Amino acid sequence: MVTAAYEGVINPVAAEYLQEAIALSEKASAQFLVFQLDTPGGLDTSMRSMIKAMTGSQIPIVVYVGPTGGRAASAGVFLTLAAHVAAMAPGTNIGAAHPVAMGGGEMDDVMKEKVENDAVAYIRSIAERRGRNVEWAENAVKKSVSATSTQAKELGLIDLIASDRRDLLQQLDGWELALGEKTMTLRTKDARIQDFPMSWRLEAMKAISDPNIAYVLMTIGTIGLIAELYSPGAILPGIVGAISLILAFYSLQSLPVNYAGVLLFILGIVMLVLEVTVTSYGLLAIGGVTAMVLGSLFLINQDFPYYQISWSVILPVVALAVGFTFLVLSFGVKALRTQTVTGREGMIGLIGSAKTRLTPHGKIFVQGEIWNAISSTTVSKGEPIQVTRVDGLTVHVKPVNPQNESE
Repeated sequence: MVTAAYEGVINPVAAEYLQEAIALSEKASAQFLVFQLDTPGGLDTSMRSMIKAMTGSQIPIVVYVGPTGGRAASAGVFLTLAAHVAAMAPGTNIGAAHPVAMGGGEMDDVMKEKVENDAVAYIRSIAERRGRNVEWAENAVKKSVSATSTQAKELGLIDLIASDRRDLLQQLDGWELALGEKTMTLRTKDARIQDFPMSWRLEAMKAISDPNIAYVLMTIGTIGLIAELYSPGAILPGIVGAISLILAFYSLQSLPVNYAGVLLFILGIVMLVLEVTVTSYGLLAIGGVTAMVLGSLFLINQDFPYYQISWSVILPVVALAVGFTFLVLSFGVKALRTQTVTGREGMIGLIGSAKTRLTPHGKIFVQGEIWNAISSTTVSKGEPIQVTRVDGLTVHVKPVNPQNESE
């Protein structure tokens, strides 16, 4: 037998993981697959893909809601009811399968009715196929009812209550179930157990599907691309920004995103960047911070905790963006106040010596070069001078230690 475990939101990663687990089980000719599940719900499309994989499997699928404290909510209800054998750990719960809108918008009454009726029909067909409580399944969608593991067993929603996977296997020994047109008996007493952990690729994809990670990636990506546009040829900001934005878009596709929030957030970053180059006396910075905060609040339009961006992420990101803006501004101000050290402007203030007597015209020696010079006063040969202005190939100078001389 093969065991797999998934904890988190039902999304394309969960669907791919279950499909891989089923493929491995069938290839290894396993008796059955135990899929341990702990989920608050997720995408309808991913859930249906997983149920299709389960119903089309050549081996039985045992869905075990666990460990203790876990749950099978929303999409998890459909998955549990669709299993050949459904089991729950003590202290777990199942229910609240009412569909919600994805994408940050509200459904009108007609659309709500259509979506609800579709979900009701789907969960009824699943419950009828597996011989489970059809009435409760329908109420889970219509009225968002929930049940504890004990209640679920009494209501005929699940087959077993097992404290852990070892207890589950003991109870499954000798269990008879229908698989297609044939009936089979499970033998788990001396069964060899093969764990199937999630691959590093799927773990990485699951991690970036977190709304907080998506938020940070979107920030890095936007700043990186804007930095590349302002400094063409820097390359690194562009590479990091492009990769981050692509990963952010992958993550956002599985989240209920309000795209007005996305635009507000990007507008806020653009305003902060413009503050560096446009004299707005702080107005762009204020507008940028306001747009970023509003965009962060509107970005994920759901009340479910697993679909919300944490304030512990929003505040540091906005603070870092503002801090970066003012850091760049401080460098710009410092550069304006620093004396130029190259070109003609860089010569102003340099000390040299008079190569000839300046009356007021003559030649001077500065920075290893001889220049034609004009002095405001008479300067003796060899006397130190300071450059005050550069006019073409002629420099204007003044004596460092003015002396009154007459010849």
